[in-house]
Amino acid sequence: MDVIILLALGVGLYMAWTLGANDVANAMGTSVGSGALTLRRAIIVAGVFEFAGAVLVGGHVTETIRRGILDPVLFSPAGPLGVEGPTVLALGMTAALLGAALWLQAATLAGLPVSTTHSIVGAVVGFGVVSVGWSGIDWTTLGSIVASWVVSPLLGGVLGFLAFLVVRRLVLRQEDPVAATHAVAPYMVGVVGFILALTFVYKALANVVPDPHPFVTVLAAAACGGVALLVFRAVLANVPGVGPGMDPKRHVERVFGWLQIVTAAFVAFAHGANDVANAVGPVAAVVGIAGAGFAEVPETIAVSGWLLAVGGAGIVVGLGTWGYRVIATIGQRITEITPTRGFSAEFGTACTVLLASRLGLPVSTTHVLVGSVVGVGLAQGLGALDLRTIRDIVYSWVATVPAAAVLGAAIFFGLRAVFL
Repeated sequence: MDVIILLALGVGLYMAWTLGANDVANAMGTSVGSGALTLRRAIIVAGVFEFAGAVLVGGHVTETIRRGILDPVLFSPAGPLGVEGPTVLALGMTAALLGAALWLQAATLAGLPVSTTHSIVGAVVGFGVVSVGWSGIDWTTLGSIVASWVVSPLLGGVLGFLAFLVVRRLVLRQEDPVAATHAVAPYMVGVVGFILALTFVYKALANVVPDPHPFVTVLAAAACGGVALLVFRAVLANVPGVGPGMDPKRHVERVFGWLQIVTAAFVAFAHGANDVANAVGPVAAVVGIAGAGFAEVPETIAVSGWLLAVGGAGIVVGLGTWGYRVIATIGQRITEITPTRGFSAEFGTACTVLLASRLGLPVSTTHVLVGSVVGVGLAQGLGALDLRTIRDIVYSWVATVPAAAVLGAAIFFGLRAVFL
């Protein structure tokens, strides 16, 4: 049975690689597309913060089966599968990882940003159906995931659209956009700092501090926003103005480019903290089941630090090797991105993720960001959007769960034939 553990570790690393190639590129796409970061610098920034988020505040405890699609009791020795249940679950988790990873690689090859979470959920559904039957699937949970295909991009699009309208009204269309930037940008930074601090607590730190007190959280977030406001005001005070013959809009975009870099770094950190579990959580489940001698199924599994580090490293390698494909789609193919537009899209994404997490709405960060980029493009008019690219992205979203399910089921059949 050691072969199963080694197989799960190898597949988990592969999953982390595809996750980095597809999902992390979403966080960096607008920054690269706007020119705020070069591709090489984006890879470095994302690599550092993704790895830090995965190792420092990644999920050290994970459910045996992610997202509650299947009940682990079904795979206990007392369940319908008998004494083979734990082994079936270990093989199923391995099959789900490989099926999800193969779908992510196919999507990345086409430059299409898809949801990693939806991929792993689809693959789990696939092996679940062929192992315990249709009745073993929690269709209510799956239905909420399907609903997120509409909720996520719609919320992101609306907030991204509104964020850019504010930037355009308060800065870009002012008589003196440079003076407007120096006057307004610090307050925008303060609001961004507040939103990002709240998101950090409720998303990234949720793995460490499950239920922080709302008053303390808001107070701490407000303090972070205030500090960010004062620091950025001091920075702008030392930035030289626009000299004769210089383009004022170029100065404005440069300032918003700085904001983009900070926002992208935060998104990468939060992503590493949350989504590394998509790669290493199922691996930890297999290791935990093996540790129990394949005789029982623990409900929760401790994720060791070295496993988080391996997952974080795989994510970084994936971004560095194939991430440019999805970065090009997000940053160039949907609509033209400038720093002000990229900042608006990232701000809309952060607000949407925070709002959804507090309301308990099932949203995909990938879908939210794409929706925000589309919303910013719509602020320029429908002609500013590449509708063919948007169509292809939507098709890939709809195909994710069923495609990953088919792959997960097929791979599970093969593994079961070999090991059982």
